[in-house]
Amino acid sequence: MADTQNDLQQLTGQSMNLTEHNIEQLKTLFPNVFSEGKIDFDALKVELGENIDESNERYQFTWSGKEQAKRIATTPTLGTLRPAPEESVNWDNTENLYIEGDNLEVLKLLQKSYFGKVKMIYIDPPYNTGKDFVYKDDFKDNLANYQRLTGQKDEEGNPLTTNADSAGRYHSNWLNMMYPRLKLARNLLKDDGVIFISIDDNEVHNLRKICDEIFGEENFIEEISWKNKYGAGAKTKGFISVHEYILCYSKNQLLNLESPLDEDGKKAYNKQDSKFPQRGGFFTQPLMTTSMDDRPNLQYEIEHQGIAIKPTKQWVWSKERLLKAIEDDEVVFNKKPDGTFSVRAKQYLKDEYGNERKGKPTSLMNGPFTQEGTSDIASLFEMPVFGFPKPKSLLKNFFAFAFNEDYKKEGIYLDFFSGSATSAHAIMELNTEDKGNRKLISVQIPEPTPVNSEARKAGYATIAEIGKERIRRAAKKIKEEHPETQADLGFKVFKLDTSNIKKWQPNVDDLDTDLLNAVDNIVDGRTSQDLLFEVLIKYGLPLTLPIEEVKVADHQAWNVAFGSLIACFDENITLETVQAIADLSTPENPVLRVVFRDTSFKDDITKTNAIQRLKQAGIEDVLSI
Repeated sequence: MADTQNDLQQLTGQSMNLTEHNIEQLKTLFPNVFSEGKIDFDALKVELGENIDESNERYQFTWSGKEQAKRIATTPTLGTLRPAPEESVNWDNTENLYIEGDNLEVLKLLQKSYFGKVKMIYIDPPYNTGKDFVYKDDFKDNLANYQRLTGQKDEEGNPLTTNADSAGRYHSNWLNMMYPRLKLARNLLKDDGVIFISIDDNEVHNLRKICDEIFGEENFIEEISWKNKYGAGAKTKGFISVHEYILCYSKNQLLNLESPLDEDGKKAYNKQDSKFPQRGGFFTQPLMTTSMDDRPNLQYEIEHQGIAIKPTKQWVWSKERLLKAIEDDEVVFNKKPDGTFSVRAKQYLKDEYGNERKGKPTSLMNGPFTQEGTSDIASLFEMPVFGFPKPKSLLKNFFAFAFNEDYKKEGIYLDFFSGSATSAHAIMELNTEDKGNRKLISVQIPEPTPVNSEARKAGYATIAEIGKERIRRAAKKIKEEHPETQADLGFKVFKLDTSNIKKWQPNVDDLDTDLLNAVDNIVDGRTSQDLLFEVLIKYGLPLTLPIEEVKVADHQAWNVAFGSLIACFDENITLETVQAIADLSTPENPVLRVVFRDTSFKDDITKTNAIQRLKQAGIEDVLSI
């Protein structure tokens, strides 16, 4: 970073440094435990008091490679996400993302832009059955490792596609894959965010242990048993296994959680009145109670048909609320044989805005079955391109959950083991049905499809290609069946790659050539759009902000979010161009920051004058890439 007013702030190719972030958080809480920039652990122990456990014997869960897995989670990446508009749908306006790449690196890249912004995560990771693709992360350079993995061979030509159950570190390999990804995922959740993880009995016990460590045992919500099939066939030797699990954790303790009503729950609303067209059916529930503590304000009389009605103990509602409900015809009086009345409130299926009432989820789910997931794929493709996808109705159920009585049908949802893109299909369909505005980030490694599979024969070389095509076909089908829908049926495609900014890797045998190459610090073949999105990622701006390509003097520039950022990556920038950028700033839409290439100016004098001219226009944040 610059320390003089005449220098451009340098934007590095490195993602958010989580270690530095954690240290800054600690400084905020305990500034006195820092001495000359270092942590004084004795002072920290004093601050924490009796909460320090200095004994060597304590309950802990460990395995081979755990410490390295922790370090991998906090090691910044030098990667970037390169835009692929040609593979996208409604590139200019959609707020859905499809990111092709190793989810470990992608999660690191998302940290700045989406830290604490994700409402819900659903993932369906490899179950570690002995035949799954399991990511083998490299602590030193995982981006290079990703490029090897997508070729499916390491340097010695060994396959890297499965974690064989005969391997000596079979469970450790899987845990080392999952731990850093879940650690990074937690950072992205909002304070009341929730994660759902599908798993079977191969690793459910280990998954729960690492989730207890990462999210906290107190934030465990449920281990859902999901009956997902009718039977397992005649070859089963022991019990017929007909269920899997879905673990649910929150980032912090929740006050309340509600789910959509199932069909049996809806059947209870079987009475009708004049409000049926807007609010659906209703059932009634008593307004007198004897179970609550004595509340004098709930002990009062009301009158009906000239008769005074007083509860045996007290009412559930205040007098003001009860009288208002009677006036709105939302109370039923039933006369008993002894001449007294029972007083019951109408409970409608929908609220006054037409939103269907929620219920409480149960820890046992009977369906939907895996056959439904197969049918979802069959309705879009002519051949079975993906085996055993999750049913979209299962995911729609979770995506419709409400937390802490927040019933807004919006927010960012994340699936970083996207597979066949069931989550994207479910989000689009759910938004169409309930007029929601949920946005999804899907992440999928370009894992090759099996050589002789139906998918490969149909031209789908990777799982990511299947996922993108499924979203396109699902969106088209939804639009055909619901032409009036306003749901976002598009998606922006990005692909993980090395940073657009060259790394300085001197070659001692040809240092002169290296120095000449370093004059231009941008990787050959990268476009200004590539540079723009790396700036957004590294600066911490969402990838779905509105972007307008504009002309400033004779140069191309990008106006992000109406002046939130102006980017111009052309060479030979003149003061006339700089003034044109300054003129884009208005009182209504002030320009907040400007970014250039490191080599945009022909000399230091022009650069200095440019910075000063922008500062005179009130633009203090000027940086370079």
